[in-house]
Amino acid sequence: MDLDKLMSKHLTRYFDGSKTIPEETLQQLLRFLRSAPSSVNVQPNHFYVLSTEAGKRKLATNLGERFQDNAEKVMNASHAMILTTRTEVPEEHMDAVFAKEREDGRFPDPATQVLWESMTRDFLNIRNTKYQDLNHWMEKQTYMALGMTMMAAAELGIDATPLEGFDRDTVDEAFGIRETGYTTTVLMALGYPDPAKVYGTPISRFHPDRLFTFL
Repeated sequence: MDLDKLMSKHLTRYFDGSKTIPEETLQQLLRFLRSAPSSVNVQPNHFYVLSTEAGKRKLATNLGERFQDNAEKVMNASHAMILTTRTEVPEEHMDAVFAKEREDGRFPDPATQVLWESMTRDFLNIRNTKYQDLNHWMEKQTYMALGMTMMAAAELGIDATPLEGFDRDTVDEAFGIRETGYTTTVLMALGYPDPAKVYGTPISRFHPDRLFTFL
């Protein structure tokens, strides 16, 4: 990965609608997304991958009236993604997580698995009752997965742009997301930049002495 190149590159605002991500490359990126870190392995996400004209248009027309400037990004991108987060963590979800862990042999010692499950449930209970930030905590995991996937996309030669300009309610309603126990957190457009509209101006950031404290 060329970090110097990444540090001087603007996020893509204009995608080349004539270019499509090869299926093998897309699947590699999705495998990476699937493996993104998840605190206590709660895996609070579901991802909608929109590759068809109909799927992208459904999203573009339901961004909300104030956010129509993002419709072009969605339509010209090779793929658009809706990253959703659980609205709560029901017992059956954690039962499924633990069952998959046992199936995969995450903890070869059964006693360790039992202890892990007890500690995980206790941690989730603390987040839900003492800190009362369970939803926010899960959304932070969604953004961590987003950031890591953006870096992975760059490694694969794909441009990835996060989009927060959307109406959550209209997107949730259009795709029936709330009924599944999730809600839309952030969108991501994936594809290749329009070479005629690539930003060539420098990146502008604060000087290091304003950003870093060394102790």
